[in-house]
Amino acid sequence: MNLTSLLGLFGGLALFLYGMHMMSNGLENAAGDRMKTILEKLTSNRFLGLLVGALITAVIQSSSATTVMVVGFVNSKLMTLQQAVWIIMGANIGTTITGQLIALDASKIAPVIAFCGVVLVTFLKNKKLNSIGDILAGLGILFIGMDMMKEAMVPLQESQVFIDAMTTISNPILAILLGAGFTALIQSSSASVGILQALALSGLIPLSSAIYIIFGQNIGTCITAVLASLGANRMAKRTTIIHLSFNIIGTLIFMLFIQFVPFVSWMEAITSNPAAQIANTHTTFNIVTTLILLPFGNYLAKLAEIIMPVKPEEIEDANYDVPLVFVDTNNIGSSAIAISSLRKEALAMLKLAETNLETSIESLYTPNTDFKKIEKREKRIDFINYEITNYMSKVSQINMNENETITSNALYKCFSDIERIGDHAINILQYSKEDSEMRLTNTQEIQDELSQLLELLEKSFSLLFAYRLDSNDDCYSKIERIEDRIDELTATYRQKQIDRLYEKKVTAKDCVIYSEIMTDIERVSDHLINIIQECKRCSFTLSDDLFTSGFSAVNPAS
Repeated sequence: MNLTSLLGLFGGLALFLYGMHMMSNGLENAAGDRMKTILEKLTSNRFLGLLVGALITAVIQSSSATTVMVVGFVNSKLMTLQQAVWIIMGANIGTTITGQLIALDASKIAPVIAFCGVVLVTFLKNKKLNSIGDILAGLGILFIGMDMMKEAMVPLQESQVFIDAMTTISNPILAILLGAGFTALIQSSSASVGILQALALSGLIPLSSAIYIIFGQNIGTCITAVLASLGANRMAKRTTIIHLSFNIIGTLIFMLFIQFVPFVSWMEAITSNPAAQIANTHTTFNIVTTLILLPFGNYLAKLAEIIMPVKPEEIEDANYDVPLVFVDTNNIGSSAIAISSLRKEALAMLKLAETNLETSIESLYTPNTDFKKIEKREKRIDFINYEITNYMSKVSQINMNENETITSNALYKCFSDIERIGDHAINILQYSKEDSEMRLTNTQEIQDELSQLLELLEKSFSLLFAYRLDSNDDCYSKIERIEDRIDELTATYRQKQIDRLYEKKVTAKDCVIYSEIMTDIERVSDHLINIIQECKRCSFTLSDDLFTSGFSAVNPAS
């Protein structure tokens, strides 16, 4: 193989991979966040999960991308391990669409397809049409690259070294390892299958040898998800184990199967086109494996848990510095995952702050308060705020549209306000400790006044939870009215405390302390207003089913 052929091979491969990347981005941009939303709203129905996994992978042309997305969802607790099984199975079917497109041999009209795409990208300003242009241009470039690779490989037909190598590859184990290794290297089974089709079209490899390489390609494609899960939690790592075990079990089934039936002859009988034979084999492998393993999906999840057992720290822990519930600071995932995770973590943090505030105010007139629990929750609030700051530095580096950027920044500001609410709760707490020189003397009047203020604050918190920190004018106006009422009452209660001082019902120290408590309550109300103001800027809505299924896992009492 001379230098010209080698350059043609690498040039064709570059165009093929770039075309696939361009087409994938165009398809994803055209779909917007809808495919992520579909995944997030997925139910536990195995057939629905299978269908969604297949369709989304067919759209973005990458089972690796879908699996990485699923790893992110599982890691962020937006999806259970059992739901992930069906998505992964569907993804393995959806990824075969690229091979079928290549088998159509559209290389003759590829320049026309690419030209039409470039026209849409270059001369039009509409974003949707630009995305369609990316799809067409990517598809055309993909076919041009495929044709270049096929032409570059023609001289190899006369190379004795290459022919000998292809004969060696007839060893099933070596063929599987070759397919897995090369696919892991380029991180795309679709691209790997495309290259194998180019070899077959050039007459350099028979289907009897290619079939084992296809098995290996399905195993090698798991490497992307494995890499994505390296910094993720153990549940996300189990997702990659499911993906890997699915393809390994499928390979073992087919290796046994083809020993007893003329599977290669069946594929060759369907069509004489070598590229179509490989595409059909790839599709058949994934569909048959899915049908066989579909009834055993839950067992695959259990197998993953056996391989990677549950550790004590995965069980709900009261330690303040355990990993965040919804946000994985080591694995951002897509912009949709980042924003969903931020919102849910903010709600969890807000619940902790509300619980601390409520307990702290009640401690002023209720004996036997568990101060250690309050202080531990405060440490947890501070820890979340610190981790979110680190997380946001990474989120700022991913590609987001304008609405997503505004929403993520608004949510980040919410964390700061929630952290300050936690601080005010601790400020109030110090006035109830038995051994404190700043302990407030309790009276029935003070208890009634504090109870009324606490009731108003709880209404504001309830509104924020009811609207899921979402953009809503009605929620804002209600909280604003509550804030005005709290300002009125705190001014009134300060004066009443002064009146009680004159009547010698309380001491001067009590009067100062009570005024400080009123200030803390006013500040909490101000922070709640800040939060809802930031929420009004948010444009990314969190679905009710996600909030119910995910946020309920948070235990503010811990």
